[in-house]
Amino acid sequence: MSDLLERLRGRGWRMTAQRRVVAEVLDGDHVHLTADEVHARATAKLPEISRATVYNTLGEMVTLGEVLEVSTDRRAKRYDPNAHRPHQHLVCAGCGAIRDVHASGDPLADLPASERFGFTVSEVEVTYRGLCPDCTRA
Repeated sequence: MSDLLERLRGRGWRMTAQRRVVAEVLDGDHVHLTADEVHARATAKLPEISRATVYNTLGEMVTLGEVLEVSTDRRAKRYDPNAHRPHQHLVCAGCGAIRDVHASGDPLADLPASERFGFTVSEVEVTYRGLCPDCTRA
């Protein structure tokens, strides 16, 4: 059983077959699938699952705070089940691969008070961009 399934059960979320399949598809490290990718993988496990059910389930998981909605470019949103451990993303500019990274230090502390313009900053999003080893070799 995945960590996501355990977290959802712990919140008392009603676990239908469709919801279970979506959660299972999102299981794993460095998972950043689009809704269409989730749907394609879910239909391989449960052929009758609809696209609307996948989209609705992803939306509910985001609302619950159990899945992050990630937008690293101007293309489709991606869904990240690593919602409870602070992290940044490393994105390949060639193929679009995304990896979770846990940089040392506090990015919030790196913003000088003079650059906060009176804001009370509560959250920081950092995205590292470059080329993955496969794209570098190509």
